[in-house]
Amino acid sequence: MLRLVVRRLLQLIPTLLGLSVLLFLWLNRLPGGPASAILGEKATEAEVARINRALGLDQPLYVQYWRFLKRIAELDLGTSVQTGQPVWDEFTLRFPATVELSVAAMIIAIAIGVPLGYFAARKRGGWLDVTAVSGSLVGICIPVFFLALILKGVFAVELGIFPSYGRQSTGLNATDVTGFAILDGILTGELDASWDAIQHLVLPAITLASIPLAVIVRMTRASVLEVLGEDYIRTAESKGLKRSTVRGRHVLRNAMLPVVTAVGLLTGSLLSGAVLTESVFSFGGIGSFIRTAIDGRDYPVLVGFIMFIAIVYVLINLLVDVAYSLIDPRVRVH
Repeated sequence: MLRLVVRRLLQLIPTLLGLSVLLFLWLNRLPGGPASAILGEKATEAEVARINRALGLDQPLYVQYWRFLKRIAELDLGTSVQTGQPVWDEFTLRFPATVELSVAAMIIAIAIGVPLGYFAARKRGGWLDVTAVSGSLVGICIPVFFLALILKGVFAVELGIFPSYGRQSTGLNATDVTGFAILDGILTGELDASWDAIQHLVLPAITLASIPLAVIVRMTRASVLEVLGEDYIRTAESKGLKRSTVRGRHVLRNAMLPVVTAVGLLTGSLLSGAVLTESVFSFGGIGSFIRTAIDGRDYPVLVGFIMFIAIVYVLINLLVDVAYSLIDPRVRVH
């Protein structure tokens, strides 16, 4: 297992290096350069030259790239133009909210998607199968921001069941320990704060889970149907093994291999896809911060976000490989 982890980490290093090169070239190809983005379109040539010298942009490209790479390795992503704070500090402040939202969305997607896809395949052609396939198609096609507005309008504004914005109620003085609102309430014994955070999380999590849920349903259904058609399944059933044993030990276990890979990719995409969801619900995570950075051309934040998401993708892919090897031990020897 350790050899697998080390090998995967070594294979991912070139990916991060390649991404750093692309980001560096993109920064240097910006209209007017980063200096104009910082100072604005009305900046004078003297002001631009001064910022270029301060940022080291008057040095040769290879020197600039080395400094850029060194800063990333030191987790120095620069300073936000909007807030004047280090980008890394801004991310670590908002990251728990986005992680909490993404994890909740993925739990919803897996808890509903895998059983629904499995039983839809078992009852192929039945009403459950038709409903699951049709519903997953709608989930993939409907825009996330449109679904967010519908859920917010119905369940928050009209029915008043759930809050319409934020992570916690305004008048709630909850103790902040880790930045994860639900966990903090449990650790400090403030269960009312945890419950309040869960209520605020429901609508954004359902919104963000819509696309992963649809993909997992379709992926699970297709994978289960494929496994059910294999010869070893019919052989196991013909030998008199209990149907529950065949379905659980052979069908579901083998059908989960492609689903695990899909879950890993979807989990990474949730972090980047949280921008619209967090903006609609004013959730206060990285997504809403990035939306503001895009509007304000805050390039240090955008570059930091891309590298940040890339690192998260790397770690998630590593976890997927480990999970894959646990399900299918043959992976460890290849």
